[in-house]
Amino acid sequence: MRAGSHIGGRRGLAVCLLLALLVVYGAVAEDLPGLPTGLDVAFHSAVVFPAFAAAIWLALPLARAGTVLLLAAAGIAGIAAVALTLAGLGSGANVAKLAAYALVGFLFLSLFEELWWVTLVAVIVPWADVWSVATGPTRYVVEEQPGLFERLAVAFPSPGETATVNIGPPDILFFALLLAAAERFGLRVVLTWLMMTALLAMTLVLVWTWDDVPGLPALPAICLGFLVANGDLLWRDARSAWVARARSEPE
Repeated sequence: MRAGSHIGGRRGLAVCLLLALLVVYGAVAEDLPGLPTGLDVAFHSAVVFPAFAAAIWLALPLARAGTVLLLAAAGIAGIAAVALTLAGLGSGANVAKLAAYALVGFLFLSLFEELWWVTLVAVIVPWADVWSVATGPTRYVVEEQPGLFERLAVAFPSPGETATVNIGPPDILFFALLLAAAERFGLRVVLTWLMMTALLAMTLVLVWTWDDVPGLPALPAICLGFLVANGDLLWRDARSAWVARARSEPE
């Protein structure tokens, strides 16, 4: 394990407490007083989404752990999600899925040696997600295999309802990946988290506003939040990488 790759002290306690609160909320959400639709959307945007996203932020030190440790942790979280689902403990399984996907996102960061690689992915991935949701695999799974999507997705429970807002594994993975990249490459971590979370919440508001739309791709909001929060730094890095490559090429 690398130095600083563990979560200790107050941060570790905060992670454990927040995850426990998320489990409890998921378990009791259906029995809470319901909210009007507008307030329900506002509650998700201002409380539920940020709470789940905050768990990823607090766990950021794990992104500096070794590949083997992250792979083992993601595997344990995945096994826990399956076991809790089979045991009928859906709320615990939901949080375990969140942990598993976030840890995989941290793990994927090891594939990026340069910041401009991350920037390129953040620019390209949203278009792939738009295609997938509009006419590709995501649309097929949501419309033809809704049960599969619900089993894999992380659910954001609504107070007083059985219905949930669901976010797919790639969305959680890239949220964790880009947030960890912001920390690793010395970008604006707090602003990155704020922008990605805010634009993700705005996507929910758009889904509610366009009530004839079953869902919208979440990756454009996540990637745009990363790009907007760090645009000048990303441009400077990409330009430096281009200049360095040009100088290294033989004339």
